[in-house]
Parts: sequence; structure tokens; C-alpha cells
Amino acid sequence: MATPGNGKKRIVMGCAILITALVVFIGISSQRRCIAEGKGSDYESIELFTDVLAIVKKSYVEEVDTKKLIYGAINGMLASLDPHSSFMSPESYKEMKIDTKGAFGGLGIEISIKDGILTVISPIEDTPAFKAGIKAGDQIFKIDDKFTKDLNINDAVKRMRGQKGTKVILTIMREGFDKPQEFPLIRDIIQVKSVRSRLLDDGYAYIRIAQFQEKTDEDLAKSLKSLKEESKGELKGLVLDLRNDPGGLLDQAVRVAEHFIEEGKMVVYTEGREKDSKMQFTSTKGVKELNYPIVVLINGGSASASEIVAGALQDHKRAVVMGTQSFGKGSVQTIIPLSDGSGLRLTTARYFTPNGRSIQAKGITPDIIVEQLELPKESAVKKDTMHLREKDLENHFESVDKGAPKDVKKEEKKEEVTDKNAALKPEAAIKNDYQVMRALDLLKGWDILKNIGDK
Repeated sequence: MATPGNGKKRIVMGCAILITALVVFIGISSQRRCIAEGKGSDYESIELFTDVLAIVKKSYVEEVDTKKLIYGAINGMLASLDPHSSFMSPESYKEMKIDTKGAFGGLGIEISIKDGILTVISPIEDTPAFKAGIKAGDQIFKIDDKFTKDLNINDAVKRMRGQKGTKVILTIMREGFDKPQEFPLIRDIIQVKSVRSRLLDDGYAYIRIAQFQEKTDEDLAKSLKSLKEESKGELKGLVLDLRNDPGGLLDQAVRVAEHFIEEGKMVVYTEGREKDSKMQFTSTKGVKELNYPIVVLINGGSASASEIVAGALQDHKRAVVMGTQSFGKGSVQTIIPLSDGSGLRLTTARYFTPNGRSIQAKGITPDIIVEQLELPKESAVKKDTMHLREKDLENHFESVDKGAPKDVKKEEKKEEVTDKNAALKPEAAIKNDYQVMRALDLLKGWDILKNIGDK
């Protein structure tokens, strides 16, 4: 039996461990206020935690690493908040930073947890997974010899990524299979090209943004310049394809929108509990693409940063939004690096379109609803109805609509507004893409009607 002295030592030791584990929250003023204002209940909860930690350390059947326990506790705490707040181990944090650069060693699939099962949202075009025939909706039962039932998204991603040339076996179950089948794949360098472009017709351009990465704005500017040179003059119209774009960096979404919105007009604003979370972003100086009509394509895989762009262009009547309802992720996750190389992805604000619309769990509603009636034969993606949306995720919070904001402080702040539950669909063959063709018809009709009016 432990003596009173030993019991006190355990509690002191537990408190010391807890203080170390929660050092990240010391820098967040709202946490300090919360502890100051609610000392009784907070301190009682902390004491409960240290008691459990001490009991586990002393009595669990096997010796447990303290850091593992702390990481697990933080993971559980953040998972109880919303689907997008999460703790990243040093390895996961490193992977996240690689993601925003657009290149990594792996298989090339977007995944999510659906009904407790690791599920493929979409393969990325020209990747090992795409070439092997992995399809949207596939259920991944095993990664090599490891069952996926108890794996979270970060663990699953970690197991599928690796050095180019190494082998991994996915055990897949899909509709039509009698039993799970093995798919052997060889890892490759996955290059997620942020911007793709081409001319659809004489003077009519097509630009697809697959994800908002560090160089998206730069790549967009290059594409616009190249398209104008190819068309030998100004463009007549643009199809901006944001379908299946899961989001990315907030600053890149703002910069992309700035190409098409007049200087001084708002792009997006954010509101949260912290003073630093209340910001507004307006279009600044730069080359503006203001002389031609735009159709923005969205669908259920368009999330977060892509919804910011679509919402801003829609509110300013700068573009017609076409397609199907977007994902509906109207929250901002701030990435906070921690002292041991790990990181915290924390939901710190809601974002609103210029007219004060919150899209949280709602999404952007297109001006013209156009379903994808015909998918290209080479695409491994099912209909848009297969997409998960923000409102389908456990612990999602509801939207709060507001009017246009009052003047608030604008600050330079790099935040991630991304959602790995949204799909990154392979780019369809343009000629077989019904939605793109409808968008092109609208642009041509627009030009015809304008000329008729001028006459």
C-alpha cells in the first residue's frame, strides 16, 4: 500500500507532467482567461487528469511511455471539439508541411473515415493508386498486414506514404466484390499540380485549381499570362474550375480572388474569440482580370479555401457560380508549432463571405445548378452524391450568418483552411466533361447577347 507521502509525490509528479504537456495552451490568452475565471472546476479537472495519469503509470499491465499518454490525451481532447481540430505528432506535422508544398512520396489517394471504415474519397490522376484501379468509395481494410479499424487518418497516411520505389499492399473491399482483394502498389513521388490550364476555344480559357498551395497564386498568374499569349489578345471568358478542391492556405485563396476583384473590395473576413482571429481581407493593388466574364465550377468536393473564392466572386457578382452544392466548411484552422516539433491544428474562427454569409455546414449554392451527367471513362470517381460534406461529419458546428462586417484589423497571418475529408478528383477529359461544356456555352451565349445589345 502506498504511503501518504508517496501519494503526494505521485500527484506532484503528475502535475509537473501535465504542466509540460499543456505548455502550448499557456500562450493562448483565451485559455489563460478560462483558467483564471473558472479556477474551481478547471483545477478539479486537472487534478482528476493527474490522478488517472498516475494510476495508469503505476498500475497498467505494461510500462507506458509518458509522452504517448500525453499525446493520446491531447488527441482525445481535440477530437471532442470538431472534425478539423487535431494534434500532430512531429512526424504528422512534418507531413502536413510537405502537403502544402505539393510533393511527397506515396500512393496518391485522398481518404476519410466513413461509418468507422477507412474509405477512399478519390484517387489523384496519374498516381500509383489511380493506375492500379483504386476507386472512390473503396473501403481499405488493411495496409500491408495492419488492419485499419483502429487507425486514425494521420496513422493511415503515415503507413501509405514512404520512399519512391517501395511496395505497399492495400486490401480493398468494394461493391461487387465477394471478398476483400489485395492491390499491390509501388510508391512514387506524388506531384499535386496546383494549377492546370488550357484554351477551350478561341479566346475562352479553362483554369483548374486542384489545391491552394504555397505557389498557387504565382502559378495562376503564369497561367493567365500564357493563355493570353496563346489566344493572341485579351480573353473572352474564363471557366475557373474549383470542383473537388479541398482547400489549402487562406492567404493563397485571398490572392487568387484578388486577380478578379477590384482593389479595396472585401474578399473574406473571419471572426473568432481571440482578437487576432477577427480579420478582414480586401483586394489589394495588382494586375486585375476585370474585362471578361467568369464561370466558377463547384461541387460537393469544393471545400474551405475554394469556397472562399467562389463565395467572394459570387457576392461581388464577378462570376456566375455553376455546378452543385459545395462541401460547407466555413471554419479556419490555425497551425501552431509546438516545442517538441509537434503541431496543433486548432479551429480558431469562422469565415464569412463579403455579404456576411457563413457557409459552415451549408456550403455555397450555385447560381445555376448543373449535375455532372456524364463522367469520362478513365475517371475512377463516382457521382457527386458520393461526396461527404461538412454537415455529415461528427461534431460539426452550425453556421451563423451575419451582415457585412464593420472595420476590423487586418493582419498578415498564415492559416490553413483545408479539409482532408473533401475529395481531390482526377481532372476530367475536357471534351467529355458536361459541366465544363455547359460553362463554355454560357460564356459564349453571354458574349453573343452582349453583342446583340450593343447593336
